[in-house]
Amino acid sequence: MTSTTKMSITRISASSETAENEILECLRRDGAAIVTGMYSRNHVEQVKQDLAPHFDSDTVDQSGFFPATTQRATGLFAISRACINLAMHPLLLAVANRLLTSTYTYYLGSEKKTVSSKPIISSTVAFRVNPGGKQQGLHRDDADFHARPCDWPMMIGCVIALTRTHKDNGATIVIPGSHAWEDQNRIPLVEEAVPAELEPGDATIFVGNVYHAGGANITRDEWRETAGIFMSKGFYRQAENEYLMVSPERCKELQLSPAELRVLGYGISRPACGFFKYKDPMESIFGIMDEETVEL
Repeated sequence: MTSTTKMSITRISASSETAENEILECLRRDGAAIVTGMYSRNHVEQVKQDLAPHFDSDTVDQSGFFPATTQRATGLFAISRACINLAMHPLLLAVANRLLTSTYTYYLGSEKKTVSSKPIISSTVAFRVNPGGKQQGLHRDDADFHARPCDWPMMIGCVIALTRTHKDNGATIVIPGSHAWEDQNRIPLVEEAVPAELEPGDATIFVGNVYHAGGANITRDEWRETAGIFMSKGFYRQAENEYLMVSPERCKELQLSPAELRVLGYGISRPACGFFKYKDPMESIFGIMDEETVEL
């Protein structure tokens, strides 16, 4: 019989000197962690303002994966500098780099080479869950990648609260420890899940193979808004096609930095994954030649 004993989600202060290590420990042990005070209230308020017209113009998801009462905003890098800065948070990038950077050794002729590939954005999306919103089905985000146990962890998610999120207004529910389930045929049960309750500026960080879902909003007059930044290993296809969502022309308009362009996926995953005209796109599209530009 499957146990339905619930585990709690550990809360870690973003201002802790050991926050990075604490988050990584929780992700490895539980699959998820709540990071409090990660983003300032002013930052969150600006993001809310920038996303409002995108929520208002969203159409119903015909697939049914997102309830009809959920409004979405996608391609956050193309929307505003405040949205970009959600993804470029130093603590988020530090955790992603330590957990998802891949090192690979191979031979080129008789020469032995070792290269590293840093994580990139897989998708960015924000949600407004309105009153009456139904709960999503429990799922693993890495299903898009046909991930196998030997591939884990291959991505992480970071869901940031733009409004207060709690059990009744649709807080994300998570099954801590489900990333370590050995029985891949095990069905996730709602009774096993706990809500990730957040104040504005808090975030839930979780690995891609932990079961989770957007919660039900059973309130009459509250909506909950969150923004999600999802990062994967650099050699996987991105779930959201960032090169269509945030074109080179838009990147130039926004004056994205080399670090931001690489996080978005415009760089090379070494040794040569992602080239354009047999050059690193950082050079061939943006004319950037720095210490991280790959010469092919």
